[in-house]
Amino acid sequence: MVIDENILYSAGAEIRHYKPSEYLFNEGETPMYYYQITQGEVKLNNYNDEGKEFIQNILSEGHSCGEAILFINKPYPVNAQALTKCVILRLHKSAFFNLLNSSAELCMEISGFLSQRLYYKFVMMQNISSQSPMVRLKGLMDYLKSFHEDERPYSFMVPFTRQQMASLTGLRVETAIRTIKDMEKNKIVQIRDRKILY
Repeated sequence: MVIDENILYSAGAEIRHYKPSEYLFNEGETPMYYYQITQGEVKLNNYNDEGKEFIQNILSEGHSCGEAILFINKPYPVNAQALTKCVILRLHKSAFFNLLNSSAELCMEISGFLSQRLYYKFVMMQNISSQSPMVRLKGLMDYLKSFHEDERPYSFMVPFTRQQMASLTGLRVETAIRTIKDMEKNKIVQIRDRKILY
């Protein structure tokens, strides 16, 4: 959890409900709110000139989205779209900054969270620059598993579909499916009930 929900409520946050495929914000819009997910999943995405979707990240309960852009006078570089039914806490930008100004501890927590996001971007950029689909997918799985204490093989269930993993790594879905099968043959992953264990 980024910010305790009670703190957000006391600062004036409102609850917003989103249906699957509904947008929290669109690429090019001016950032006006801090968004924190209390239920559901949200994807951050872009579309290239040919209309191909590239998923930047998939966020779930307890995560915030778009908060880094509040600190600079720039439009959103991505869309935030509900993947499932979502319940979101939304706090106006001015109230968000008042909150940060009132608590050094909260500032440190937000800084830590932003650093984590930046780390993810560096890891993903490094993996995506590889020509090897296996390196890309393994890099994504390594990053996701790094948040779980159990490091034993096959102890982590990858929370994404093959389509989402392809979009997150810049691969075609057919390539991702074929590569995951190769990873299973090489005992890098196990597949049980279509779920990938890493």
